[in-house]
Amino acid sequence: MHWKIAYAQVKKIPRGRVMTYGQLAAAVKLPGGARSAGRAMAASPSGKGIPWHRVVGAGGRLLLREPNVWMQRRLLESEGVRVAERRILDFKMRQWLPVRKKRKA
Repeated sequence: MHWKIAYAQVKKIPRGRVMTYGQLAAAVKLPGGARSAGRAMAASPSGKGIPWHRVVGAGGRLLLREPNVWMQRRLLESEGVRVAERRILDFKMRQWLPVRKKRKA
C-alpha cells in the first residue's frame, strides 16, 4: 500500500528534475528507506504514467542495470538532463524536493 503513495509522489516530479531513492522514501515515510523506494520503482506498473526514470541514486548516480539504465539515461536526456558516466552532471540544480505544507497554529 505504501508503494501507491510513492508512485503518487513520483508523478509530481517535474520534467527535467530528479529525486533520490532516499529522498522519495523520506518524503512519503516509506518503511525500509531507500531500498524500499528502489523496490517500488522496480515494481512500478508500465503504462500508468509513473516517471520512474526521475528517481536516481544518491549524488545523481544511475544505479540500474542494462538495458534499463540505457532507457533511464535516454529518458532523462530527452528532458534536458545531462548524464555522463552514469551520473547526472548538474545534479544539485536538477534535484527536486516536494514543498512541505506548513501546519496552522
